[in-house]
Amino acid sequence: MSAEQVSSLCEQLVKAVTVIMDPASTQRYRLEALKFCEEFKEKCPICVPCGLKLAEKTQTAIVRHFGLQILEHVVKFRWNNMPRLEKVYLKNNVMGLISSGTQSILEEESHIKDVLSRIVVEMIKREWPQHWPDMLKELDTLSKQGETQTELVMFILLRLAEDVVTFQTLPTQRRRDIQQTLTQNMEKIFSFLLTALQQNVNKYRRMVGAPQEQEALTTLQKTDVGQEPKAQANCRVGMAALNTLAGYIDWVALSHITADNCKLLEMLCLLLNEPELQIGAAECLLIAVSRKGKLEDRKPLMVLFGDVAMHYILSAAQTADGGGLVEKHYVFLKRLCQVLCALGSQLCALVGSDSDVEMPPNFGKYLDSFLAFTTHPSQFLRSSTQITWGALFRHEVLSRDPLLLAMIPKYLRASMTNLVKVGFPSKSDSPSCEYSRFDFDSDEDFNAFFNSFRAQQGEVMRMACRLDPRTGFQMAGEWLKYQLTAPVDTGPMNSKTGEGLCSVFSPSFVQWDAMTFFSESVISQMFRTLDKDEIPVNDGIDLLQLVLNFETKDPLILSCVLTNVSALFPFVTYRPEYLPQVLAKLFASVTFEVIEESKAPRTRAVKNVRRHACSSIIKMCRDYPQLVLPNFEMLYNHVKQLLSNELLLTQMEKCALMEALVLISNQFKDYERQKAFLEELLAPVAGLWLSPEMQRVLSDPEAFISYVGADNKIADPVLEDPSGLNRSRISFCVYTILGVVKRARWPAATEEAKAGGFLLGYMPSGTPIYRNPCTEQILKLLDNLLALIRTHNNLYTPEMVARLGETFAKALDMLEVEKNAILGLPQPLLELYDSPVYKTVLERMQGFFCTLYDNCFHILGNAGPSMQQDFYTVEGLATQLLSSAFINLNNIPDYRLRPMLRVFVKPLVLSCPSEYYETLVCPMLGPLFTYLHVRLSQKWQVINQRSMLCEDDTADDNPESQEMLEEQLVRLLTREVMDLITVCCVSKKGVEHNTTAAVDGDDDEAMATEVTPPASAELTELGKCLMKQEDVCTALLITAYTSLCWKDTLSCQRTTTQLCWPLLKQVLPGNLLPDAVSWFFTSVLKGLQIHGQHDGCMAALVHLAFQIYEALRPRYAELKAVMEQVPDIQRDSLEQFDSKLLNPTLQKVADKRRKDHFKRLIAGCIGKSLGEQFRKEVHIRNLPSLFKKLELRPLICPHCLPNDCSALRLTSEKRPAPTSLQPPFSCRYQ
Repeated sequence: MSAEQVSSLCEQLVKAVTVIMDPASTQRYRLEALKFCEEFKEKCPICVPCGLKLAEKTQTAIVRHFGLQILEHVVKFRWNNMPRLEKVYLKNNVMGLISSGTQSILEEESHIKDVLSRIVVEMIKREWPQHWPDMLKELDTLSKQGETQTELVMFILLRLAEDVVTFQTLPTQRRRDIQQTLTQNMEKIFSFLLTALQQNVNKYRRMVGAPQEQEALTTLQKTDVGQEPKAQANCRVGMAALNTLAGYIDWVALSHITADNCKLLEMLCLLLNEPELQIGAAECLLIAVSRKGKLEDRKPLMVLFGDVAMHYILSAAQTADGGGLVEKHYVFLKRLCQVLCALGSQLCALVGSDSDVEMPPNFGKYLDSFLAFTTHPSQFLRSSTQITWGALFRHEVLSRDPLLLAMIPKYLRASMTNLVKVGFPSKSDSPSCEYSRFDFDSDEDFNAFFNSFRAQQGEVMRMACRLDPRTGFQMAGEWLKYQLTAPVDTGPMNSKTGEGLCSVFSPSFVQWDAMTFFSESVISQMFRTLDKDEIPVNDGIDLLQLVLNFETKDPLILSCVLTNVSALFPFVTYRPEYLPQVLAKLFASVTFEVIEESKAPRTRAVKNVRRHACSSIIKMCRDYPQLVLPNFEMLYNHVKQLLSNELLLTQMEKCALMEALVLISNQFKDYERQKAFLEELLAPVAGLWLSPEMQRVLSDPEAFISYVGADNKIADPVLEDPSGLNRSRISFCVYTILGVVKRARWPAATEEAKAGGFLLGYMPSGTPIYRNPCTEQILKLLDNLLALIRTHNNLYTPEMVARLGETFAKALDMLEVEKNAILGLPQPLLELYDSPVYKTVLERMQGFFCTLYDNCFHILGNAGPSMQQDFYTVEGLATQLLSSAFINLNNIPDYRLRPMLRVFVKPLVLSCPSEYYETLVCPMLGPLFTYLHVRLSQKWQVINQRSMLCEDDTADDNPESQEMLEEQLVRLLTREVMDLITVCCVSKKGVEHNTTAAVDGDDDEAMATEVTPPASAELTELGKCLMKQEDVCTALLITAYTSLCWKDTLSCQRTTTQLCWPLLKQVLPGNLLPDAVSWFFTSVLKGLQIHGQHDGCMAALVHLAFQIYEALRPRYAELKAVMEQVPDIQRDSLEQFDSKLLNPTLQKVADKRRKDHFKRLIAGCIGKSLGEQFRKEVHIRNLPSLFKKLELRPLICPHCLPNDCSALRLTSEKRPAPTSLQPPFSCRYQ
């Protein structure tokens, strides 16, 4: 085309780009302009001349950028079809643009530089080294033209390393060729980078003066005004060189980093004191010091512990911290801190290993500087040092070093400050607050960080105290004594609990809180470390007496006091006479009130104190039962006295005290005595629970609603609650039954159990059969418990929901706190302690229903492990459970079904002996699994339809929207169900099934890419038993394989890796219907379509599809028909795969190659993320290999070999590629 046509087309393109970028353009014009530009890039044959014209310096930056984008598009999508001369023309012009087609380094826009470097890298990816052998020479020549060109060369080298090594965005062979050639030329590349860095930094320093000289210079003496742009240009090149080095240091051979006596490291240390370059230098240094690899190669890194390097690092840190908080300096400090941490890791790896590294002479200086970061006002910097401190204290050699041992008191002293929770970004009560505003978006963010930081500190403090336990104990004692005598400072924010009381932000409370955590950590470690006769018993008892004598009406401080009592309690094992005083302190706190006889609802802070006291008593009875046993009668009488007043304690508190008594009664080790005690303890409960009125209430939903007051209309929803006492009676009974079932046990030692009358005999397998002293009493109460569960389930029927009173219409709904947990919304900090637990009678009613439901199922879940065969042999138990726990499930909401599966069904199944599988577990799980499959399928169908119909709806913008909550609940229920099926059916040796709930809303959980199920993943005895029953087997298989298509990636990956194949493998020996086989295989492919965008999930599903096809294709030709429906499948490749699979005489290809071949076959149905779906494919062709494959050639003619030729060796020759290759770019030099 003529120049006029190019100019004309360019004018139209300029107009179109102007319309696109003009904010005043209408949407219609913008779309038309965009369409014109895209069609031009795709179809116009003269893109190259137009792009070059638009990229000229005379055009505006926006137009030039568009012109360069056209050229990039040509290289990426048309290169393979371009004539050789056109490629050369484009390449020469692009190099010309770098040479003379850009503005100066300081004037040129960064996005122009970026796109220009991208074009060159795209050409390199397609042609270097085979067709463009002189590329590095050309770049070197360009860099000699000036700073502008040097910076662009740096950008090209960095982009090339990122694409080839970091992101690996090109085919394997091309990547290998380029990386291999880069590695071969690395000495030249590093020499070029270091030279450019050194020269430009020297020029920059000569013009502006070295940092230490700048202070002495007057303003006139500093950079001449005319020289300033030149200095800035040199500085800019220096920064580019550092950025480029950062892209290479991570992966090049360590020898390049440590070459010339660690010249690179020395330069980087020098640059730490150069304000403009220090962050880039610190980044490079950090990457270098963080390198892994052979210990021998890493030894030179110890040069950084030398005098010179350490001096530069420390002086840079002092300078950066000296001028107050400046963001740039703070970022640099973070990098320096990371450098010191990485240095510590290298030291730990090298000292004491086979590499003969001596203790560095500056180890003391290093520790001092590291401690300076640990005591810095920034909470983030403090936390960054903890892992390294832990590694040093744990190290076999370093932990014995006198310098490190001398550092322990200083570290513990720093921890005393660091444990104080200050630095909230919304406040200004600490120097940390200013830094937190840089690091955290909100107080909630900071709070989550600090809790994690504190836990980490606790771990490191315990390691330090393992080396020096007495110092830690002494410090804890001093701090505790100080807090006990210090006046209370509530600060500006009083607690809403009462006047003059602390809030969570009060200065006194944060000090108490920190001191308590410190003393708890160091005292527990001291008892684990020191021998019994070395324990400072007198000092400990003195501290305990001080704590016991301390009185306070502040609930937050009292909670800390109780923790200190628990921490010091082990000293009582040496002086049992102090036990009554400890019990008196704890019992006084069980009935704690801020204002006696107050009618107002208790705040969470008060409730926490009372619960804390109960927990401390339980913990004491659990961990030191022999110590408490002599005081049992006193304890029992005290509890009876408290229980006699029905309003004094909540039901949970009453039950907690009874649990403590049951724990002590386990030490009777006498079946009859313990049984009599439990009978006496449960007598009030049995009287109430088995009364005719309670039986009527528990059996009839209508009577139950009336009894608990859920059909009332309340005038004052805050104070008025006429049926509260009735609810508390039911709660008391249920809590008590649960406490006894959980805690009553036989002696652990078989001989003691036999002597005490607990042992009934032995199973055929030799397992002892025990009897629980609580069995008789609990079984009497079981019928009414099942009646209550049946009634509770029936409350969700529409008729019963309609009977709820106006005030309680939402009584069966979720609590707000449950919703927030599922949606991952944080709870406001202050609200946690200062608000009442239940603000209104409706919330109290919701809490009652929620807790009652959970506790009933906790009882059933604990009944199996507790009463064993006495529970499993209850007559008609399976039928009773099916007619109570599993009744009316259609109306039970997801948030109630989840805990039922988790706390009842799973523990019951896991603890059930195999003798009762046929009579109890299978009759129960069969209908349950069938029902759960139907329910989940319907739920997911609704979600899928909703997402199809409402794609433009904005309801999901609201994170609290009901739809989002329901969807998240379905996901969590799905995970619960699949986990239950996995626990029931699959055994994995060496893996314990976790019976606790996963954190709600853990969608972001990182998914492993390890996909091959363990070789030992086999069906359990229960799994085999379930799979023998056709209906249950069908339900399990259909649920497992259908779940692969549900939009929950985490559940899909777990099911794929753990469940699908073991289940299918069990039915392979039988005769499966062809349709069923096709359906299983299709389900996996559909799963790939939905979850293929997630690497871990995709790998697991591909592996499963491969297993199914390999195992079943020889028997079922239908699988080939399914494969033929895969989009874009290559039929000849499928035929080839099939022929190898079906012909057993052929040599088997390696497993990985077969799997890769299969993955390529099904690539058409592997789903992609939205960003990938409409991306135009970039095709980079492989060039002739740099080397021919190794050929094994005998040196001697095989016909001449003697019979015994074992002693002769074969050699291989490496041949270079043929020299007849025609590099298309060589014509530039002809």
